[in-house]
Amino acid sequence: MRKLWTIVLLAVLTACSAGGGEVLPPSAASAQAAPGAPVDVATSLSVPWGIAFLPGGDALVTERDTGRLLRVSPSGDVRELAKIDGVRPDGEGGLMGVAVRDEHVFLYYTADRDNRIVRYRLAGDALSEPTVIVQGIPKGGIHNGGRLAFGPDGYLYATTGEVGDGSLAQDRDSLGGKILRMTTDGAPAPGNPFDTLVFSYGHRNVQGLAWDPSGRLYASEFGQNRYDEINAIRPGANYGWPVIEGRGDDRRFVNPILTWATDEASPSGMAYANGSLWVGALRGERLWQVPLTADGAPGRPVAHLTGRYGRLRAVAVAPDGKLWVGTSNMDGRGTPHSGDDRLFALTPST
Repeated sequence: MRKLWTIVLLAVLTACSAGGGEVLPPSAASAQAAPGAPVDVATSLSVPWGIAFLPGGDALVTERDTGRLLRVSPSGDVRELAKIDGVRPDGEGGLMGVAVRDEHVFLYYTADRDNRIVRYRLAGDALSEPTVIVQGIPKGGIHNGGRLAFGPDGYLYATTGEVGDGSLAQDRDSLGGKILRMTTDGAPAPGNPFDTLVFSYGHRNVQGLAWDPSGRLYASEFGQNRYDEINAIRPGANYGWPVIEGRGDDRRFVNPILTWATDEASPSGMAYANGSLWVGALRGERLWQVPLTADGAPGRPVAHLTGRYGRLRAVAVAPDGKLWVGTSNMDGRGTPHSGDDRLFALTPST
């Protein structure tokens, strides 16, 4: 039986969680045009987790379990820049997020006792001057978060998980179960709601961040047994975990703008392109397209590539406008295909 999934539309994304929402059936969700045909960029990788593009068009790609930072050209040339010292892969942890700003590269990884964010200098293919800018992020075998991205405000955002301890998500003194916002030195960004690194809280395990052209921030979040989520993020807001999974209509918490069943999603990487959010699904083994209206409300999601590439984790927009997507079939939970893991590129539809 086809699983029921629901979409919750909020009249205004920045409103509090109270209020109604329209439930849209999945059967009418096929009106969007299909994206262009995928083309392999690189194959035989090992759990590519994060993708960040350099100004010239090459991508920096992290491999979670090997601790390698790769440089991948659009033509498919793959070079190892470094095997990052201090990475300790453990369950869902390892070398995860990557972000680029000017001559610096920022990496999120699992170390001996914590998850941390480290800044490096990149000159050509040489990585140097490692500087820990945030440490003490809780680590565990599960739910390590790990996404890094620079927002349109110029500040660095990081997602963290609650490592299986839901109480950390509601503890504003903990860095677990949060979205963090910081300067390139790791200091709380000006205007943060609690004068700390914490930007939003009550998260279970966020692995996707994206901004629309109006500067609205969206985050994809793993549910537990019932509902995965996309949330519209506002400073200081509480997103309810572990009290609420999915939509709770509790004024203490902000409702997700979209939910769907965990077997159809397990959403990880996310990017914005051509009027839609594009979300890689792990357990769901598909690429979700979530159209957004001009005011930021979601339309009906459309599933692309269902079952074709297996588990999809990394999603990023290249300088030429194409989507790069990374598989995660070598992570111990997927069924590897010939050539896995791979990065492939496609032209997003509108």
